[in-house]
Amino acid sequence: MPEFEIRHDTIYRYDSLVTLSQHIAHLHPRELAYQRCLAHTLELSPAPAQRSAAVDFFGNPVTRFALDTPHDRLLVRAHSRVRVGVRDWPAAGSGPSWEDARDHLRDGLSGHAPLQPEARDAGQYRFASPYVALGDEAAAYAGYATRCFTPGRALVDALLALCVRIHADFRFDASATSVATPVAEVFAKRRGVCQDFSHLMIACLRALGLAARYVSGYLLTQPPPGQPRLVGADASHAWVAVWCPGLGWIEVDPTNDLQPGADHITLAWGRDYGDVAPLRGVILGGGGHSVEVAVTVTPSDEGVRAPN
Repeated sequence: MPEFEIRHDTIYRYDSLVTLSQHIAHLHPRELAYQRCLAHTLELSPAPAQRSAAVDFFGNPVTRFALDTPHDRLLVRAHSRVRVGVRDWPAAGSGPSWEDARDHLRDGLSGHAPLQPEARDAGQYRFASPYVALGDEAAAYAGYATRCFTPGRALVDALLALCVRIHADFRFDASATSVATPVAEVFAKRRGVCQDFSHLMIACLRALGLAARYVSGYLLTQPPPGQPRLVGADASHAWVAVWCPGLGWIEVDPTNDLQPGADHITLAWGRDYGDVAPLRGVILGGGGHSVEVAVTVTPSDEGVRAPN
């Protein structure tokens, strides 16, 4: 099983002093059947007045901290060492049709049929959430997805087909969107980043009555041939998981049109980005601010050098 070193630096710079602040961090990789977090440290500067570790509603490890020292700069540096195993995803054509998967959850949650115990948690991922609206645009999302979700098609096959279509039709463009960009705008622009493509895919799936959740983490990227791996050259990543009765959660990465492997490191999951943002908080003071984020994912047996 490969091991990875992950460093995730976030630096906030404020225009004026922040006198009080409270924050929550999703920067500790999850413990999973195929993933072990071998070590984790979280460096905070200035040092917090209060700090605690907990598990959130979705089972993700979180760190909460509060600062009462006036500051105009905040550094949050997470360092993790993670071992990740290869996962065997269901073969094409296996499992139930997408309609059966939908009806299993719909009928079970409405009390009209027994619901598999392991599926009860999945029900909360069928509905709209702050970053995945299912209002008037839901019909458009569903219409887009039904080109792949044809009648009687296995959920596994339909899911992979939708992944292919999003990857083909949408362009990666880091300047096209922001954290607050709604799914409808991403759909119209046909461009965005991994967060946008994941929200778009989740909107399509939920509009069809399926349970889909947002997965945050990291992806090992390869430098150009002959070039060293640079510190801070990577970024956070996001992908999608869909519940399938009898098969469990099936993950796909629409940004790269593939199913996650040993180079996808899972941090957290929730209904959308808002549930698992690496950092969020409230501050008193500060005025405007800028933020710098640098992520480095490195195989444990490989060195890196700092950029020029």
